[in-house]
Amino acid sequence: MAVDKPAGADTAHAPAQPGKWRLGGALWLLGMPGVVAVVWALLPTLKVNEALLPLPLEAVLLLSGLQTAVLLALAVALGVWLAPRVGLRAPAVSSWVAGQPAGPALRAQLVPGLCGGVAGAAWLWLLSRLAPAALQPSDPANAMPLAVKLLYGGITEELLMRWGVMTLLLWLGWRLLQRGHGQPGKGLVALAVLLSSVLFAVGHLPAAQAMAGVLTMPVVAFVLVGNTVFGLLAGGLFARHGLEAAIIAHVLAHLLASRCSEGACQGFLVTGM
Repeated sequence: MAVDKPAGADTAHAPAQPGKWRLGGALWLLGMPGVVAVVWALLPTLKVNEALLPLPLEAVLLLSGLQTAVLLALAVALGVWLAPRVGLRAPAVSSWVAGQPAGPALRAQLVPGLCGGVAGAAWLWLLSRLAPAALQPSDPANAMPLAVKLLYGGITEELLMRWGVMTLLLWLGWRLLQRGHGQPGKGLVALAVLLSSVLFAVGHLPAAQAMAGVLTMPVVAFVLVGNTVFGLLAGGLFARHGLEAAIIAHVLAHLLASRCSEGACQGFLVTGM
């Protein structure tokens, strides 16, 4: 069976098909504040270790930002070209760049996104009670800034992992297993959600290692399970309702969990990519 169409995606609320370049540009710009935020968050640490850097501080910051910006552009391009072929979409952004009101498409994703955000925040809260001691920062000042969680974690990561990676995995499965016929079946969609969630989790291991120093089995298990479950939530929202629903959920989860003082709230749904 085909991917469920996002609520409001047909009839009068169906987003027009915008030019690929315009849609890609809009999505790339949507994700760039997160890139700037995460590079800015690196500045204090890099300043402390400036003498150990192989290049001048400004060059390291520039190269770090460029690397992430290029990865973002690649993920956006993959989604723009492949998502329409497998029934995935960003309805509100597509409507906006096509000159149509984005409100109807966004409102259709608001309730699922809000519900997903509350569920995600509850999952964060639960994990904060179970976090290994190694993932709890000794100095609260070292906690990831909220702006990075909201902009990079909530928006940029969704563009990278759901719009880019999940779309690519679904397209590959559709081409290999269905020979590109019809729409991807539910099982194929579920598999793409699962695989992209696991990759999302694996991508957070470097951040966990930076916090813990050593990737012990409890730390690895905690990071993989925590992020995979959240990835399943976000991927399901993307497949069923649209990209904006996943973004709303991810941003809201971080926002609601921002008062947590435990390391888990900043130790796994963070800048692992």
